[in-house]
Amino acid sequence: MHEGTLTRSASALALLAVIVVLPSRAGAHCDTLEGPVVSDARAALDRGDANLVLHWVRPEDESAIRTAFRHTLAVRRLGSEARELADDYFFETLVRLHRAGEGAPYTGLKTGAPEPIIAATDHALEHGSPAELETLLVAEVRAGLARRFEAARVARRFKAGDVAAGRAFVAAYVPLTHWVEAVFEVASDGHPAAGSAGGSPPHTH
Repeated sequence: MHEGTLTRSASALALLAVIVVLPSRAGAHCDTLEGPVVSDARAALDRGDANLVLHWVRPEDESAIRTAFRHTLAVRRLGSEARELADDYFFETLVRLHRAGEGAPYTGLKTGAPEPIIAATDHALEHGSPAELETLLVAEVRAGLARRFEAARVARRFKAGDVAAGRAFVAAYVPLTHWVEAVFEVASDGHPAAGSAGGSPPHTH
């Protein structure tokens, strides 16, 4: 296979592996005060234009955001303290509805910088090149595969009948196969793995 094709394939798998293996972090960037949702909300309030944030919510939530926006602008005129409280109210309303549209719970606004991989994604989009992001992702997926594969390879050398050692192998083998299968399934847009005629159910242990 051509080196360029291998690189593209590895890049795609790396991205998908991060999505599959780290679901607890997915979407976390959008509920931070430094994230893109709140950044757009600040701009919308400063310019008095709700359209600058409506893309972050579902069409059915647009009316609620417009109402919250109008209320926020009205309260902002009452003074600096009222402005701060009104802004926080709008940020929380926007992020809560955005998270609901993703099927994710809202647990409050967070502070702090985004995860390094998310910061790298934003940087790549701003500069129009995925090169640095690709390097990070490829390194991550290669390390993840190598770690799981080596653990299963070593544990596989157990003597038949040694139940304890056999269970140690299973404890390494199952995570490897689940990880590989999940990455492959997402990489193929949810289609069954090659060779599974008729779309048979995914392999389980």
